[in-house]
Amino acid sequence: MSGQPGSYDEFFLFYLREHSHPGNRALHACGTALGVLICVASFALHHPWFALLWLPVGYGFAWFGHFLVEHNQPATFRHPLWSFISDFHMLALMITGGLDRRLALAHKVATKTSASAAARQ
Repeated sequence: MSGQPGSYDEFFLFYLREHSHPGNRALHACGTALGVLICVASFALHHPWFALLWLPVGYGFAWFGHFLVEHNQPATFRHPLWSFISDFHMLALMITGGLDRRLALAHKVATKTSASAAARQ
């Protein structure tokens, strides 16, 4: 994706392409799930300040996946809010079994966009 995304849907397809390695997606799922668990547990145990631990845990897993598995830059650096939302969106697709279809769409759109750009040159 060059420049700014025009919509969240466009961004999410880019986000999925940036998470094409299954290991990276697994690390994101672990980080997101553990982050939620930490938040819930901290309030349930009446220690709300511990909820802030979701930041190093959740992003630690995700960034480990990007830097050491996927070898790309986290989208969080450029689009923090949409990336945060997309972590949960991707996890929901993993749980419901819809991720493979969306990944295929993301790669199809990227291929089509690349072909169009090449034809213009």
